[in-house]
Amino acid sequence: MQLPRLSFGIRRKAKHRSVSYSFLFMRANGDQLAQIASLIEAGIIRPVIDRIFPFEATNEAMGYVGTGRSKGKAVVKIR
Repeated sequence: MQLPRLSFGIRRKAKHRSVSYSFLFMRANGDQLAQIASLIEAGIIRPVIDRIFPFEATNEAMGYVGTGRSKGKAVVKIR
């Protein structure tokens, strides 16, 4: 399997630091998302919400997520 050229720099840095690195490619699947929604509604899965940002603070929310310090999901509230 040929790895994407885009990941070359990341793979090189990971090898240099003796850590394992791999890509995970995902695509949206309506049936799976519906199943996940059912589990959340039933309380079987409980997402951890770290912070809620108003829509106007979307850039701040992205910056916060980019720091890597969040302990859960950062939510942007639209309404």
